[in-house]
Amino acid sequence: MGVIKKVVIPTAGFGTRFLPITKAQPKEMLPIIDKPVIQYIVEEAVASGIETIIIVTSQSKRSLEDYFNFNFELENYLEKTQKKELLSQIRHVTKIANFVYIHQKGPYGNGTPVLNARAVVGDEPFAVVWGDDLLISDKPRLKQLIEIFQEYQSPVLTAYPVDSEGTKKYGIIEGEKINSKVIRVEGIVEKPGPWRAPSRIAAIGGYILTPDIFDALEKTQPGKNNELWLVDAIFKLSQKRTIYACLVDGKHYDVGSKIGWLKANIELGLKHPQIKKELKKYLKDIRI
Repeated sequence: MGVIKKVVIPTAGFGTRFLPITKAQPKEMLPIIDKPVIQYIVEEAVASGIETIIIVTSQSKRSLEDYFNFNFELENYLEKTQKKELLSQIRHVTKIANFVYIHQKGPYGNGTPVLNARAVVGDEPFAVVWGDDLLISDKPRLKQLIEIFQEYQSPVLTAYPVDSEGTKKYGIIEGEKINSKVIRVEGIVEKPGPWRAPSRIAAIGGYILTPDIFDALEKTQPGKNNELWLVDAIFKLSQKRTIYACLVDGKHYDVGSKIGWLKANIELGLKHPQIKKELKKYLKDIRI
């Protein structure tokens, strides 16, 4: 199969876990230090060799499109005031990749935005990453998945170790470990809890999918909450071909949740060259 050059990023959700701020502010645009979450996701994709970013969005999230578009007034101001470093950062954002925007149509569920991207993706393998799912690693998560895909030429999920509490939050992978990095997936048990969990390996955001997922999605009936779920279509596809999972290296943050977003800001802030010393001192001195 071909090289992975496209990624689909669903962003049309309401962000209910962050209400009321997400009534007017997309959760994907919430800042981690000085960049929105969506920029981290896009930069990970580009660092993995992705060239086309397909953002499936809604009319209420115009700021996502504006963020990656050229802003003449701002660039002109930064150029006139000799703020060269800021100007470079702004231009980097607009030139980082080719962007395609699709307004989501169809039933609720995370399978719908993937199906909406069919015409743009075409008949080639592609990546999917959620717009609020951050994984910081030396080797980008998608690059890790792509390497496994290139070896096995089948869909690859992101696998990540969790504790007992994590079995209540994520789908847990059931399968056979092929080596230290790869699992042959036999099933995913949705949020089973520690007693029913078949493993302590979760399926989190990040996929390399083959184009036959689109036919599987079209044939998949709405599931939980009458929504179209991507994992249901992947399970349907697994009846015809082998599905793999890659145990990724890195630190995962669910930045669609308040605590995940706070943890990401604190931990990445402690690595940020401009603020790490002051933040570290503050955290040492703080009294609750």
